[in-house]
Amino acid sequence: MASELKNKFNDLLHESMRNHDEIARDTMRMILTSLKLAEVEKKQELDDTAVLALVQKEIKSRHESIVDFNKGNRADLVEKTEKEIKVLEQFLPKQLTDDELKTVVEEAIKEVDAQNPADMGKVMKIVIPKVQGKASSDRISGLVKQLLQK
Repeated sequence: MASELKNKFNDLLHESMRNHDEIARDTMRMILTSLKLAEVEKKQELDDTAVLALVQKEIKSRHESIVDFNKGNRADLVEKTEKEIKVLEQFLPKQLTDDELKTVVEEAIKEVDAQNPADMGKVMKIVIPKVQGKASSDRISGLVKQLLQK
């Protein structure tokens, strides 16, 4: 059974082809190809949680590309990549605010009685499943590190 997100990707692909939206079309083709590759590697169909992680990975990759494009003075590629990010972001759940994320992290720290940065892994194991798709792993780890160093 195909994941709900995968069906949405296919729907947007067909819609973008009808509307001659090259950015959305190419972005959906790319994400569907990445999905297929991940499924072949894992020898099973991905669930929505894994699909969300893949979408976040693609967004992160594009943010890194923007930094490189800016260094190379390629405003055209920066603009195209930002549009691709917008296409992908519509599939992510509403992102947590900094305060909401901090509350989840603080609860996890209390739950595992984390005392210092060495306990970061224990905290991450609890936080990541709770906020899957609602915050990037970079954001989560940065906040956990910051709170454990106090």
